[in-house]
Amino acid sequence: MNPASENQQQFDRDRRKFLYSAGLFGLALNFPFTSFAEKLKGERMGIVVHSYGLRWNSKANSSAYPPFTDAVQLLEHCHSINAGGIQVGVNGWTLDFARKIRKRSESLGLFLEGSIGLPKSEADIENFETQVVNAKEAGISILRTVCLGGRRYESFKSADEFEVFRKNSVNSLQWASPIVKKHKMKLAVENHKDWRASEMVELIKLLDSEWVGITLDFGNNISLLEEPAFVIRTLAPYAFSTHIKDMGVKTYEDGFLLSEVPLGKGVVDLEEAVNLCKKYNPEIKFNLEMITRDPLEIPYLKEQYWATFGSLPGKDLARIIKMVKENAHPGSLPTISDLNPEAQLALEEDHILKCLDYSRNMLKLI
Repeated sequence: MNPASENQQQFDRDRRKFLYSAGLFGLALNFPFTSFAEKLKGERMGIVVHSYGLRWNSKANSSAYPPFTDAVQLLEHCHSINAGGIQVGVNGWTLDFARKIRKRSESLGLFLEGSIGLPKSEADIENFETQVVNAKEAGISILRTVCLGGRRYESFKSADEFEVFRKNSVNSLQWASPIVKKHKMKLAVENHKDWRASEMVELIKLLDSEWVGITLDFGNNISLLEEPAFVIRTLAPYAFSTHIKDMGVKTYEDGFLLSEVPLGKGVVDLEEAVNLCKKYNPEIKFNLEMITRDPLEIPYLKEQYWATFGSLPGKDLARIIKMVKENAHPGSLPTISDLNPEAQLALEEDHILKCLDYSRNMLKLI
């Protein structure tokens, strides 16, 4: 018998034992197994593929941390570490692959969310729709997307450049919006170090679609000089999905350093964030984005940083400076550039396991 079958049989035995002891076995028989299992498992934290940025298609020769080369392998691993599901890119999926991963996710009781690129021109609309159709075939109902792949303060050298980006983003979302509406799929735009919170709300209101909302990233907007609590309170009412993370900060000569750290070790009030998201969307899933990398530099003391911000209130900068000084990360922020590939992969896995443990014990995502 293969390990997967043994694990499934053990789960079935444990499930029956639990249901008998709780007096629920008769009730369970009245529901399909997968739907009942999903109710038991529904709040467990999932994993964003970017949490495995080092291991995804890794070239390292590692027997302990072999590469994930497709979404099914990622799904299997996340099941083995007791995560609740995955959020993963759907580009390149065929209908056959979509059906394969749907069958496997349902058998494991794990949720699937997709990640998709926006159409950049009218010529891209057909391919975008194909991806939406394939994702729906996989059982996905929420697709995370971004307007900008990079970071605002690094990508644009002037306000005019940012304005072009803003107009192009609106066009892309207006092309995408009727497609997701047609297929009854939710499109969740991430605050991806591009939009400040008020700009994000303005964008969503402009689109005015029940099918277009937000993937709420808990920490990204610190890089745009916004406190995480303010961003979460502002964007939670529009959130379809999440990137749950905690952030460490530390000063350096041109501003401050920003780094994902294991949950509970940074400046994000995770309990408030989770509760707010549940308040506005009881069905929302929490997806861990714990990126293991060198700290990012937020060079707010350099003139170029301010090129796209116009008349940003000085009080915003003052709040961030205060937050960084009062909450400086003890010791060094996580760094991988001085580690060999095996040690990098080991640290990545350790970070994810610590976050899962925190989510169960402290946030009650079980």
